[in-house]
Amino acid sequence: MAKKEEKISLISTFQEFKEFKNIDRETMMRILEDVFRHMLIKLYGTDENFDIIVNIDKGDLEIWRNREIVPDGEVEDENLQIPFTEAAKIEPDFEIGEEVSESLQMADFGRREILSIRQNLAAKILELEKDNIYKKYSEKIGEIVTGEVYQVWKKEVLVLDDEYYELILPKSEQIPNDYYRKGDVIRAVVLKVDVRNNSPVIILSRTTEVFLERLFEQEVPEVFDGLITIKNIKRVPGERAKIAVESYDDRIDPVGACVGMKGSRIHGIVRELKNENIDVINYTTNTSLYIQRSLSPAKLSSIEIDEENKRADVYMKPDQVSLAIGKGGYNIKLAGKLTGYEIDVYRDSDVDLEDVDLTEFSDEIEKWIIDELTQIGCDTAKSVLAVPVEELVTRTDLEEETINEVIRILKVEFE
Repeated sequence: MAKKEEKISLISTFQEFKEFKNIDRETMMRILEDVFRHMLIKLYGTDENFDIIVNIDKGDLEIWRNREIVPDGEVEDENLQIPFTEAAKIEPDFEIGEEVSESLQMADFGRREILSIRQNLAAKILELEKDNIYKKYSEKIGEIVTGEVYQVWKKEVLVLDDEYYELILPKSEQIPNDYYRKGDVIRAVVLKVDVRNNSPVIILSRTTEVFLERLFEQEVPEVFDGLITIKNIKRVPGERAKIAVESYDDRIDPVGACVGMKGSRIHGIVRELKNENIDVINYTTNTSLYIQRSLSPAKLSSIEIDEENKRADVYMKPDQVSLAIGKGGYNIKLAGKLTGYEIDVYRDSDVDLEDVDLTEFSDEIEKWIIDELTQIGCDTAKSVLAVPVEELVTRTDLEEETINEVIRILKVEFE
């Protein structure tokens, strides 16, 4: 048996394939062996008489060809057989019928074959990498991941994770107030994994309700441990969110636990969501109470529920109407989505019947100003007068000077 002393080194020729992300040693050995066996079959018609030994740690590989010694002149297949005189040059003690093992060198394959090996190896590694990425992130759908902003484009942001895999955060999945620069660290949930041109594309999101739910799991241990259950979440990204929570342990205040001492727990979530206003309420199966809580911070006087049509008529004092509707109507819209009921707000029936609709002042107040006030629930003269000037400035896009002029006009009506 010939002494195994020659090797085919991968250190210089295949240096770039020595280490790969998420590819274990055994898999790498199998890939290398498969590539070389494919080449041997192409060159010699078979790989059955070859032994391949891969040493990933050292970055080298050995290929040994085994041939049977036959009498001179009786060689039928040069790949499988070797004449006795040639075998004797390797080892004088060889006898006919024995097997000779010879080490193949890289030069034996030729430049074209070496290039083919490199291309096949690169293709197989790339394919395996794609499979690994797809599998890894398919299992992470709905989980929060952290990455670094690498490139900012008009329609999306390219993010790199800790293994330098590329993740995409589309503009549609960004909070409106999000602004990124290269190098920023970003948190988002894995929304889905698409396949484009046979390559996995990992899509992130910061606008989905799941992102808010995962943030609560990170910030509130009782939620993570299952002591507090999140029953439902609805949000308008960057504006407002409502979350209904419940605990089966009477000793735990779910709302208090989620908010934290002096808001310590929820403040971190609010900052992450670009100051999104988050209302945490206690979940209940009592529909009337659930709707009442969902309209927080507004206080209701009474409520009428139509279970069949999933509608609710709520009555409240004039100064509570604008709170119930909220800026941009977000509060009442989210309350409806959270509870599953279409909610209509009415002023108490004992409201002054002499109140005047704002549209009656269209000759003195411009329409866009009336629309701005109506949008926050102030659609009558007295409903506007019931709200402090500072609050009107905060809840609308109107200047204080404009609001003071509106109030002056309205007060004249009742003098």
